[in-house]
Amino acid sequence: MKINIWNSGDTLGLCNIKFNGKAALAPLAGVADRALRELSIGYGAAFTVCEMASAKGISLGDSKSAGLMSITDGERPAGIQLFGGCPDAMYEAAKKALLFNPDFIDINMGCPVPKVISSGGGAALMKNPVLASEIVKNVVRAAEGVPVTVKIRSGWDDNSKNAVSFAKTCEETGASAITVHGRTRTQMFAPPVDFDIIRQVKKAVNIPVIGNGGVANGKEAAALLETTGCDMIMVGKGAVGSPWVFAEINAYLNSGVVLPEPPVSEKMRVMLKHIEKLCEYKGDYIGMREARKHAAWYIKGIKGAARYRAKLNLIENFDELVEIAYQIAALNTVDF
Repeated sequence: MKINIWNSGDTLGLCNIKFNGKAALAPLAGVADRALRELSIGYGAAFTVCEMASAKGISLGDSKSAGLMSITDGERPAGIQLFGGCPDAMYEAAKKALLFNPDFIDINMGCPVPKVISSGGGAALMKNPVLASEIVKNVVRAAEGVPVTVKIRSGWDDNSKNAVSFAKTCEETGASAITVHGRTRTQMFAPPVDFDIIRQVKKAVNIPVIGNGGVANGKEAAALLETTGCDMIMVGKGAVGSPWVFAEINAYLNSGVVLPEPPVSEKMRVMLKHIEKLCEYKGDYIGMREARKHAAWYIKGIKGAARYRAKLNLIENFDELVEIAYQIAALNTVDF
């Protein structure tokens, strides 16, 4: 049975959970882990989605895949995203996902990376609508009333932009909402983002549509919403190294206010909080190694970034990161 997960009006509701705001955090593999998801919710993200988990891995009992489905209260409302090209495996994975009490289950039919494509999942499914519909049916059946959403792209390439018909098929087979990334698979993440295809999908279906692609501030969020008429937006790379983007988007959409860029001292505080969470959830060894890429994103565009990026690539412990954060703040003449 299809369940409409959003209420009408400006306040959107997910099942029995309501939230204000129209910007959600995208499930960026290897980036949007629990630490970033919790920070994003703290800054006003409408909801988050776990990093995509392999249906095949879950069905084979892979502990890493299962670990990607774990959800804390601090990152809710939250969905679990599954990928795969086998309807039976997706059914079994959805059954196991229910054990983690997700607010919804999302099916990835938009990931463009070769590893996922070669498995028959992700954007590869956009070339096979019949198989995709079987997957949606199976996941909806397995979900037992938990809403099922689907993330797609505009198409495989410029000659096969089939997002409209594909979205209608997903709706007909039980999807409760559709996220449309306005780029083709062959584009990967290169501009431009096709707003028109998102608008066309919104006009073609009766379920909520979430627009995705190219949003990194409030004005861009407003432009996507106004141009496409979509119900919500999803922010991916725009939140990397700047989880406060959700506060900026909410302020602009709610009152037209353009919040100033956080001072460097605040950026460093958030960075340290982020890495502290990483170490708490993944242990110091893994946490500090993953900290290197996250810290590089946090200092992007800051005075002295090039010099300190090299140092960040060598950090081994949290104290070293704290020292670098103080140096960066001091270099930018801000109290820390």
